[in-house]
Amino acid sequence: MEFDPFLLARLQFAANISFHILFPTITIGLCWVLFYFRLRYTFSGDKAWEYAYFFWVKIFALSFALGVVSGITMSFQFGTNWPGFMERAGNIAGPLLGYEVLTAFFLEASFLGIMLFGKDRVSNRTHLIATALVAVGTSFSAFWILSLNSWMQTPTGYRIEDGVFFVESWWEVIFNPSFPYRFAHMFTASLLTAAFLIMGISAWRAMRGVDGPATWKVMRTGALMAAVLAPLQVFIGDLHGLNTLEHQPAKIAAMEGIWETEKGAPLTLFGFPDEEEKTTHMAIKVPKLASFILTHEWDGEVLGLNEFEGEAPPVAPVFWAFRVMVGIGMLMVLVGWWSAWRLFRNRDENRDTQTWLLRALSVMTFSGWVAVLAGWYVTEIGRQPWIVDGLLRTSEVVADHSSATVAGTLFGYVLLYLFLLVSYIATLRYMATKPARSLTLTPQQRAMNDAETAEGGA
Repeated sequence: MEFDPFLLARLQFAANISFHILFPTITIGLCWVLFYFRLRYTFSGDKAWEYAYFFWVKIFALSFALGVVSGITMSFQFGTNWPGFMERAGNIAGPLLGYEVLTAFFLEASFLGIMLFGKDRVSNRTHLIATALVAVGTSFSAFWILSLNSWMQTPTGYRIEDGVFFVESWWEVIFNPSFPYRFAHMFTASLLTAAFLIMGISAWRAMRGVDGPATWKVMRTGALMAAVLAPLQVFIGDLHGLNTLEHQPAKIAAMEGIWETEKGAPLTLFGFPDEEEKTTHMAIKVPKLASFILTHEWDGEVLGLNEFEGEAPPVAPVFWAFRVMVGIGMLMVLVGWWSAWRLFRNRDENRDTQTWLLRALSVMTFSGWVAVLAGWYVTEIGRQPWIVDGLLRTSEVVADHSSATVAGTLFGYVLLYLFLLVSYIATLRYMATKPARSLTLTPQQRAMNDAETAEGGA
């Protein structure tokens, strides 16, 4: 049995990007959390914030390392599996990727060492600045990557000569119509991923009795972030959806499972899309709600998949990924509000009174990963069959490899990524079982820390 090499190449890139995106999603948000920890320690002198910083900076470094390695591997794929993309769109993609290296990666790499090893070698002020610069670097990295991805979704500022893209306006290329929404959505998603990660691991530590004062401070920080950012993400997502409706209506039709153009289109909550019969089986629908959400009119017209014959994305994966993303997002809102209410209302840090909350937060540890992956599947699968929307098909840029070659490398990548992912989670579990540093100090060390705090020594 021989598989289609084009499909295998797409699966290989999907495996690469699915693994890679997990780690920048953590580091972008977590670095700003670390900066906050450092600020709190600087202005309060409370050693608990310093303990929190040095516990979580190790997790940041581990995540950063895996993100860099997997990112390099993913970039190789442009040359090995998708050479036509750089041949046709390299005048735009190449510089944007280069800007990321110049403005982001060098900034991160230059100051990460100070974050990790500079505690007793530089002043607290220098350490704080280094943390801030790494946080800025991670955000710049997201800026350039999302600018390129957004341009592929909503291309502007270009001209085409002999099938090759050339830049006419870098401003229009970088700040293309979907970029502001995509960047805001992804940046908020990263902060939410970090919030539930720090809450989940802190809850796990509390349930096992290895928590200290810093553990609960971290948990409350995450709860406040989730309570504010989760509903904000819903609002940003709605704006992003309206932008997608304007520029990529076929993607919206697949997300909503709308097969025929109609006015007063119902919202399908659940169902099983069938592309052969062009219907959604066992659909649970709310009359006219899709039109109201998408057009803000009860009888607004919504284009169906029938308008995009031969140019519509695969419906089922987009339909289901969208519902997973929205479902996790709504759960984040509820858990974020609940955790903030319980943790700020009951500040006695008693594990017994918070049992159910700690269990819920522990289960939600990697919920940000699930939501981000689902969102990226909507974004990337929903763009098909185009690699540059409406202009360049994915099938036009794939390399001419045999199915055996692509299948072999795909199998190798998947095995390696599974091993690395299991190892990463196991490492986090091991770190989470270690007693809090404040619990391992001797009475003399705690007395010295208390004295430093009383003198305001930061």
